[in-house]
Amino acid sequence: MLAELKVFLIALSPIFELRGSIPIALGVFHLPVWSAFLISVIGNILPVVFILSLLESVSGYLSRHVRFFDRFFTWLFERTRRKHAKTFEQGKALALMIFVAIPLPFTGAWTGALCAFVFGIPFKRALMSIAGGVVIAGIIVTLTSLGVSKIL
Repeated sequence: MLAELKVFLIALSPIFELRGSIPIALGVFHLPVWSAFLISVIGNILPVVFILSLLESVSGYLSRHVRFFDRFFTWLFERTRRKHAKTFEQGKALALMIFVAIPLPFTGAWTGALCAFVFGIPFKRALMSIAGGVVIAGIIVTLTSLGVSKIL
């Protein structure tokens, strides 16, 4: 049970997410494949719910009470939406899911939640897109981890 908790906590972290938790679960703790996958996916999706829920209210509060944050968020939203609106507007949800699904650094669920916030993607759509991307990334990382362990 301690191994599962460690894997879950690794999946929760913004640095490793499931890209780190699945290989550790399979290679270090020798957990069954489905356990490693499910624990990691759940651990990776859980923080997204809180991030998406809190970012809007935190940024609103900071913007109302600290002039710097008001300027910063205004600049960030206007600049980002202006530069990427055409590309992203067509398929925000699909683009977000693909972005999260690519198992590379800085393309995980935490970054996906920030992107959803900046681009103004509604909570439910963002959560579903990010969850879909996490599942796809989990499959890719699991298959890659299994392939690497079979080679070794």
